[in-house]
Amino acid sequence: MALGYIFYSRFIAEKIYRLDPDFQTPAHEFNDGVDFVPTNKYVLWGHHFTSVAGAAPIIGPAIAVIWGWVPAFLWVIFGTIFFAGVHDAGAIWASNRNKGRSMGALTGDVVGKRAQSLFMIVIFLVLLMVNAVFAVVISGLLVDFNSAVIPVWGAIIVALIIGQLIYRKLIGLLAVSVIGVLALYALIWLGPIAPVALPEQIGILSDRAQWILILFGYAAIASLLPVWMLLQPRDYINGLQLFVGLILLYGAVLLSGPELVAPAFNTNLPEGTPSMVPLLFVTIACGAISGFHGLVAGGTTSKQLNKETDARFVGYFGAVGEGSLALAAVIAATAGFATFGDWQAIYHSFGQGGVNAFVTGGANILSNGIGLNLDLAQTLLTVMAVLFAGTTMDTGLRLQRYIFQEWGSIYNIGWMQKAIPATLLAVGACLLLAFGAGGADGSGGLVIWPLFGTTNQLLAGLTLLVITVMLVRYGRPMYATLIPLIFLLIMTVFALLTQLHTFYVAGDWFLFFLDIVVLIAAILIALECGSVLSKLRKQDNQVKQDGR
Repeated sequence: MALGYIFYSRFIAEKIYRLDPDFQTPAHEFNDGVDFVPTNKYVLWGHHFTSVAGAAPIIGPAIAVIWGWVPAFLWVIFGTIFFAGVHDAGAIWASNRNKGRSMGALTGDVVGKRAQSLFMIVIFLVLLMVNAVFAVVISGLLVDFNSAVIPVWGAIIVALIIGQLIYRKLIGLLAVSVIGVLALYALIWLGPIAPVALPEQIGILSDRAQWILILFGYAAIASLLPVWMLLQPRDYINGLQLFVGLILLYGAVLLSGPELVAPAFNTNLPEGTPSMVPLLFVTIACGAISGFHGLVAGGTTSKQLNKETDARFVGYFGAVGEGSLALAAVIAATAGFATFGDWQAIYHSFGQGGVNAFVTGGANILSNGIGLNLDLAQTLLTVMAVLFAGTTMDTGLRLQRYIFQEWGSIYNIGWMQKAIPATLLAVGACLLLAFGAGGADGSGGLVIWPLFGTTNQLLAGLTLLVITVMLVRYGRPMYATLIPLIFLLIMTVFALLTQLHTFYVAGDWFLFFLDIVVLIAAILIALECGSVLSKLRKQDNQVKQDGR
């Protein structure tokens, strides 16, 4: 991955996207101090990286190791280098070249109105899944590991202070970084000493449901604040915290050399486990390539880009950071168990593992490798997972607000174009799914989560389509984006058909019909892709013939 960043990302930046340091970015052109804010590339990297990381690069790889650690390892490595980095940097570049517009709005101009309508539907579904599910994941972690409560919420106070220090330039970035990381780790040390738990039941609401309501209340407020006040500093400090955590985890692996108790290729799969191809490529989305990254790149990151050349560091290196987290999840979920029997006890059916396997396995590695107290190690990894999921919720809800505002603009609904009504609609949609489909415990987001991977990869394919069309129109090589685009569309359609059969056999008619909707969207996008690119190639050939 280091070689990928040093060499391949430079090739992509200089020969394909041709990033121009003198191009006036939307952050400077529309600087409003709220959404459009020119930002130091290291701070922006922290925002982008932690916004796209979330819990997904932990959940996906920690589930996918059921097929063995080698397939997960290879897909994360090659997906990061040739798919995710190209996709993320390209989405920032495409939005930056179009006044910081979101990928949904940009699709209408670059590809066509039909593709834009499909894109908006897919975007809404992905954001709905991410926000609702991450709320469930965070609430579960805060209940199961209540030593993480103080560091998780204390990090918000730290971020608010850091935001003022950076924005008002009271002290240098290095000093701010040291202060922020030390404060965060002081809170992590305090967490196990003073655990916090909500009442197990208040009326019909369980402690998990209470946390879900609190999280959405916080996310709504955070999504309305200027990006420099909370979003940027929180994401930046979280990014630094992740690197410290990864250094500790990888260091513990090197020092202790834990045994990979999981098989390289699992030939004794539990009954009901789907085929590795194509499900591996949608189970691990974040950590290899993820359409959600394009939403962040065009929704918030491009609006804060100081120089266009920063897109390489922010986008491609952000993907490398997430790939490193995904590899850590693979290691924790395969080498963090004492015996193969312990591993099998967790992975007794498809879908098991996830964040808890990462926290438990990683804590065992830290405890055995560097002698870290087990409770403290669990708190450290839980805080890492929760902070990433929380920052993704912050950004995700802000993006969902943008979607409602864009719909208000498209259909000329004045009140929907305003920030507060659009935010309330975004929160309302998430809560409707959480409590409408999940009952009083608010776990409704998990109902449609089985389709997250395919929907997310479909979104990545459409983002690559937009980037590819722009490259063709600029007369630049397109194969670096076209090959990943074709691969993703094939695997997504294949996975949707596989899941369609699974839902039919299980009699899960809600997911069955939702799968059909996403499948139709995937097929239409593939047709749109072929049509647009074919027209552009014909126009290009005609221009060359006329030139002769």
